[in-house]
Amino acid sequence: MPLRITFELSDRDLSYLRKRMGEVRKAAGDRSEQEICAAARKLLATADAPATPRFMRERIRRLGVLTEMLEDADFGIEGADRQRVVQALAYFAEPLDVIPDAVPGLGFLDDAILAELVVRQTRHEIEAYEDFRHYRRVELKKHKGVSKGEYLKARRRQLHARMRRRRRRLRSL
Repeated sequence: MPLRITFELSDRDLSYLRKRMGEVRKAAGDRSEQEICAAARKLLATADAPATPRFMRERIRRLGVLTEMLEDADFGIEGADRQRVVQALAYFAEPLDVIPDAVPGLGFLDDAILAELVVRQTRHEIEAYEDFRHYRRVELKKHKGVSKGEYLKARRRQLHARMRRRRRRLRSL
């Protein structure tokens, strides 16, 4: 019979995790974007083991969209927007976790919690990228005989602008 455990993180708990994430981001400042993405991909592969509790795997898997976004030349995320995503992934490049990954059953708990925070912090970027991928996969097929590059470029500009607008609106609340 499965066991359901529910817990709630207080504002103090979240503050501690965000502070820890900030410290790790600062320490990861010497790492390149490629190293940070490689570390995130390694975490994704390691945490995808059957022994990792499902709720942890599900949350950690959601980081994959961020590495895909950075590597997708068509989406072309740049500048401060790109740096924001790289910084969001920096925690996962740090080998010293709050809970070491080797601890059976619990090793990925801190990663899962922080992955959830990262996904929430970058939700506008993720939504824009998922809309872009949908457009490229489905909508673009409707435009026969037209330069796909121009359609992708126009859609990318629209989605990047929407992403920034939503972030600004959130900050002003």
